[in-house]
Amino acid sequence: MLQNITPSLNIFFGWTTLVCLFLVHKILKSSLKTHRYSLNICMGFVVWMSIQAVLTLSGFYANNPNSFPPKIVLFGILPMMVLTISLLIIPQTRKVIDSFSIVSLTNLHIVRIPVEIALYWLFLQKAIPEIMTFEGRNFDILAGISAPLMVCFYKKGMNPKLLIAWNIMALLLLSNIVFTAIFSTETPLQKFGFEQPNIAIIHFPFSWLATFIVPAVLFSHLASLRILLKKA
Repeated sequence: MLQNITPSLNIFFGWTTLVCLFLVHKILKSSLKTHRYSLNICMGFVVWMSIQAVLTLSGFYANNPNSFPPKIVLFGILPMMVLTISLLIIPQTRKVIDSFSIVSLTNLHIVRIPVEIALYWLFLQKAIPEIMTFEGRNFDILAGISAPLMVCFYKKGMNPKLLIAWNIMALLLLSNIVFTAIFSTETPLQKFGFEQPNIAIIHFPFSWLATFIVPAVLFSHLASLRILLKKA
């Protein structure tokens, strides 16, 4: 764990991760195909996050941070990306995705509000650069703030094409902060944040952002776009 981070921030981010897990559970409960297995699937995610906690607390990700590709990419981010892509291309799982509730998928993006608060808090405690916050060039909090409004409008009969457009714009916001975070980390690829690199991502509990929360948000966008485009 980072020595200069206050316990309250660690607790806050842990709570944020639990909120994300709860919202993932709501998505799984929204489908008759996954309703019965929602708790078991979430327990699988808990096991995954526990593995990530062990890797970060043991210093596995922090040791030799200049290795390329970074260890957290190989053992944390890449497996979740493979899982996400697999779910979207395997015919059987695509049918399951099509049964998810658009409302539940969109509600998940509310978690981006506390995530952005945590990022700003990390900047104040010198664990990430300002460029990764809403005072820099990270406007991802707008997706979190607007998500409940999109749910409200969708329930009232809003044109699905507007929700498609929102998902695309919010996905671009997500891509912006992901690439900013990658290029702000101390690796051979670093382009930003030389005065204060992104060191939080390879420490507990903040590694959960890259290894669980971001993949969940990405999946939610891609699943929503698949469902909405089929209806459009």
